[in-house]
Amino acid sequence: MKLYGFPPTRIIRALWILRELEVDFEYVQVDLTKGEHRRPEFLALNPAGKVPVLVDDDFVLNESVAIVLYLAEKYPEKGFLPKDLRARAQVNRWLLFTVTELEQPLWRIARHTHLHPVEKRLAAEIPIARQDFLDMAAVMEKHLETRPALVGEDVTVADFVAAYTLDMASTVDLLEAFPNLRAYMERMYARSRAPQRIAQAFASFRG
Repeated sequence: MKLYGFPPTRIIRALWILRELEVDFEYVQVDLTKGEHRRPEFLALNPAGKVPVLVDDDFVLNESVAIVLYLAEKYPEKGFLPKDLRARAQVNRWLLFTVTELEQPLWRIARHTHLHPVEKRLAAEIPIARQDFLDMAAVMEKHLETRPALVGEDVTVADFVAAYTLDMASTVDLLEAFPNLRAYMERMYARSRAPQRIAQAFASFRG
């Protein structure tokens, strides 16, 4: 099994579940700063030119959430996906909520602060995106008021994806008003097999 990625990106989600599953895999770095994601050999794996990409024998899969779901289903004995239909539906609910309601505003902020070329950045987008995130983060904040995890009592794939996304938010100071989210994120990253935080991954990459 091979995982292609670049440390500060959403590969952290895939790394996290592989570490939790204690699965042997080979990590292949794709240096985005050197344009390695646009090389023909990588585009053959993912025509979108994005990481992460998982290669499991002859099976190739991209998109971080798809990867974590695939791995959780491949190793059901680890219990990161509930067996009960309705509990699994709730896991999917929180996965989709995270990537649509929380992650998208964060990417809008990133695009209009440093990812887009200067001439394409729209300063007015940033406060709108920040408010969009805050409104939806309040929903998860309330949900986690009395719960140790997003679904049931035990950690699921939804928690790995959510914790990483909340760490993204923490890098742009969007969690100050959410003590439950901060505590939840800290609990997740305190797990013995948790990956590096985003800031640490950036620091290690920069040397």
